[in-house]
Amino acid sequence: MTKLLIQIPCHNEAQTLPAMLADLPHRIDGVDVVEWLVVDDGSTDGTAAVAREHGVHHIVTHRCKRGLAHAFRTGLDACLRRGADIIVNTDGDNQYCGRDIAALIAPILRGEADVVIGDRHTAENAHFSGSKKLLQRLGSFTVRKLSGTSVPDAVSGFRAFTREAALNINIVSSFSYTIETIIQAGRKRMAVRSVPVRTNAPMRESRLFRTVPEFICKSLITMVRVYTMYHPLRIFFGLSLVLTVIGAIPIVRFLFFYFTGDGSGHIQSLVLGGVFVLMGFITLMIGVVADLVSFNRQLLEMMLEKVRDVECDSRSEDDVGSDPTRRRSSELVH
Repeated sequence: MTKLLIQIPCHNEAQTLPAMLADLPHRIDGVDVVEWLVVDDGSTDGTAAVAREHGVHHIVTHRCKRGLAHAFRTGLDACLRRGADIIVNTDGDNQYCGRDIAALIAPILRGEADVVIGDRHTAENAHFSGSKKLLQRLGSFTVRKLSGTSVPDAVSGFRAFTREAALNINIVSSFSYTIETIIQAGRKRMAVRSVPVRTNAPMRESRLFRTVPEFICKSLITMVRVYTMYHPLRIFFGLSLVLTVIGAIPIVRFLFFYFTGDGSGHIQSLVLGGVFVLMGFITLMIGVVADLVSFNRQLLEMMLEKVRDVECDSRSEDDVGSDPTRRRSSELVH
């Protein structure tokens, strides 16, 4: 039996949630069970009550706002505990067309993908401004290069995961999950695919960031942090090479004057170059240590995947055994 859980991270989405839920499917060909799960990220406008009124099967609540990335991570864990074979993530602001979920999970049902990203075709999308189209194009290009994938819309929140992929995803960012999940998926050699999806007219302004510079800064920090986490030696070797080359220039200058008989007045070049070369060596050693730590992290992630799998399977069996007729559940996360 194939079970699909549609998770919806929400913060104060009481106004947009009804329209969004009305568009979600109750049945999909190739899937036996379709259920919805709302992660209420510390909402103060009654989002959880609205979700309950509109037939949401599962509601997970944060006592206070913890951010989109944390809400996404909470949703993945909750879906896994409820026995999901496929997890679809969508936004509570009604940006994405719920009727496209069948197309979104089609590559997974055919066994072609572990992760599927909805491509909004932002270049032709009338709902996006010119600056947003440019940022999306540049950001997606950067993420493709860092992750080794061919995802055209890297920041799309409309995406689907197999159970195995969800078990392997470990979100550490506090800003957003979109970039980090793709880099992780590429690093772990998951099959990542994209399918075209439709979007609805915006019902409110984005609350993920206040200004465009803030969004760019946080996105760049996330990219650098996640990429360095999985490729530390490559990053630190590059920095070491740059520092060493900078240091070699004044050293070569000193040697030139020294062998031409005028080296006494250029000792400062030798000292400056030596400092930069030493910094380059120290940076390289940091990279070697970071690379060893990265290997240790991979072992820990393998252990975590197995622990989460066993834990989620046991909790899923407990839920079914305790009340097989129950269709709705609620959970509070501190």
